[in-house]
Amino acid sequence: MKILGIDPGMAIVGYGVLNVESDNIQIITSGSIQTCKDCNDENRLLDIYNDLSTIIEMYKPDCASIEKLYFFKNQKTIIPVAEARGVILAVLAKYGIPIYEYTPIEVKQVLTGYGRASKKEVEAMVKIALNTDTLPKLDDTVDAIAIAICHQRNLRLI
Repeated sequence: MKILGIDPGMAIVGYGVLNVESDNIQIITSGSIQTCKDCNDENRLLDIYNDLSTIIEMYKPDCASIEKLYFFKNQKTIIPVAEARGVILAVLAKYGIPIYEYTPIEVKQVLTGYGRASKKEVEAMVKIALNTDTLPKLDDTVDAIAIAICHQRNLRLI
């Protein structure tokens, strides 16, 4: 099964495509969609739409797991992130990809056993899950991979 993990944002959308066979997890690809900060929002959203469509067409994920908005510390970014998330959901719907949503607390709880775990603790558990010593440098990409791993672990429980 291929799981597409997505960490939504207006400036940066982190993504990771994982191949999952039972407890064996391998990264097929990971990276980020980065939009031009000087461009208007509609063009940034269109870039997200087009780039995510390309990723889906190339890797053909079976499902997608995406971070769910539930609370935001920075009130200035909540609307742009929600808009980007809406575009992402629309692209996934266009391709008929089942969508599973997880809050950051749920992801941390599933990966570390503690819903208020630090980024470093989550990164450590992602390394263990992937059996690797190195992770992508961008936090958004690591978060997307963590979201995909969260979904893989929830699938095991079903």
